[in-house]
Amino acid sequence: MKNKKIFMYLIILILILIILFIGYLIYKNNNKNKTTYVEYIPEEEITDKQLRTTIITLYFVDKNNLTITPEARQIDAKELLDNAPLKLINLLIEGPKSENLIKIIPENTKINNAEIIGDVVCLDFSEDFIMEQNLGEEKEKLIIESIVKTVTELKEINKVKILINGEENKEFPDKGVTFNEQFTRE
Repeated sequence: MKNKKIFMYLIILILILIILFIGYLIYKNNNKNKTTYVEYIPEEEITDKQLRTTIITLYFVDKNNLTITPEARQIDAKELLDNAPLKLINLLIEGPKSENLIKIIPENTKINNAEIIGDVVCLDFSEDFIMEQNLGEEKEKLIIESIVKTVTELKEINKVKILINGEENKEFPDKGVTFNEQFTRE
């Protein structure tokens, strides 16, 4: 009887040790899978100017396949506060930064004004916008597509009306594309 008690105590002790060992293995395994997070401290402070930057998308023509292609630019968001469409068109007129893209808006073109009325932006270009002869309907459509895709990146704009020196219903010289209606993004 005494041997049975000692035997029972040994079995209970062995079971307790086995349970403790299994518990230890589970605890150790769970701690391995936990990710420790370390606070990121930048090497240099972020300036106010860096905080104000935003990314815009301009659309130019890819010189390899002659399709409208986006180009992302990082600019100071303050530049968009006064007249965002005017700023975007001026950046289009300046041309792309990438060597694979080409400027599509005719040389010497200037933007006189850009005014948002409802969800339409009226873009008033200088006469130079339509002065270049023999562009061809395909290139004219690419010019319009470049402009429309760029300014409709702004959430409040859905349509584009083009004026030439403040006058409506103008057209390119070869009459391939006329400006008597509003253009929408396709």
